[in-house]
Amino acid sequence: MTDAIDLVIPDGAFTVFVGPSGCGKTTLLRLIAGLEDIDSGRLLIDGVDAAQTSPAARGLAMVFQSYALYPHMTVRANLGFALKVARRPRAEIAERTEQVAEMLNLTPFLDRRPGALSGGQRQRVAIGRALVREPKAFLFDEPLSNLDAELRAQMRIEIRRLQQQLGITAIYVTHDQAEAMTMADRIVVFRDGRVEQAGSPGEIYRNPASRFVAGFIGSPRMNFLGGAIAAKHGAVTIGVRPEHLAIDPAGTISAAVQAIEYLGSDSFVHLGAQSGETLIARGVPDLDFRSGDTVQLRIAPGAVHRFDADDRAMPAPAPAPGANIFEETV
Repeated sequence: MTDAIDLVIPDGAFTVFVGPSGCGKTTLLRLIAGLEDIDSGRLLIDGVDAAQTSPAARGLAMVFQSYALYPHMTVRANLGFALKVARRPRAEIAERTEQVAEMLNLTPFLDRRPGALSGGQRQRVAIGRALVREPKAFLFDEPLSNLDAELRAQMRIEIRRLQQQLGITAIYVTHDQAEAMTMADRIVVFRDGRVEQAGSPGEIYRNPASRFVAGFIGSPRMNFLGGAIAAKHGAVTIGVRPEHLAIDPAGTISAAVQAIEYLGSDSFVHLGAQSGETLIARGVPDLDFRSGDTVQLRIAPGAVHRFDADDRAMPAPAPAPGANIFEETV
């Protein structure tokens, strides 16, 4: 990592590390787990420095992207394997295995082998294998990336429900910002080996600390505008979320429709502004536009994000009395 990491993981919270590939989030997770060596600094777990402690002695459980199940063992044997290795009594292993299987809706599958299970069921077995150890914290390394979209959405809810039910600390690594927004109590955005911003999903969405965070968190992406309109706002670049860019005949921004995404309850209109920027506006499902049509856009008052020459967020300016600085022509 290029920068030092100074980070506190709240007890009992679901913390998500998010960022593009190669940003350092998985490396940090592996450092916490003890799968990589810490060169310097401290790793405090319950107030005790565990930086030089073996992975097994840290009291953490990790769920990997691959299910890492033993294919020749039944679900029952997979769930109880860690306790068997720890030489726990047979009665305790059986009881704990049954408890975890019931919690994860795996009881009907206890005598099946992993090859006879669906992807979601196998992932639940992997989670159960970690859960049976009663860890201090769960570490998840992109556990849903091998699942299809529908199953991913279902497993997000199941993992979050389980974590809330147990009240256990969880650290979850993903490159999917939608996954981060829907699951996290707290998001940590990584970029180039450093923490770019940390906060609740709402805080990061509403008040991104940089242009990178503003563009990475949110789907569709934030619109960015430079040139004269940014200069009028006292910034090098301004950003506007698609939901704050309305198609309105009274608007003062002219743009040409390029494409429309129909998503049931929403529509997103892709537009080309006269100044050359590509914009996305959120619309209503029954929009009656065609490619090439010219429309007028209006920015919602107070919805402009300002960024300086270093792409860092700038505080909102105090508007002059009676002025409307949000209606600008691009």
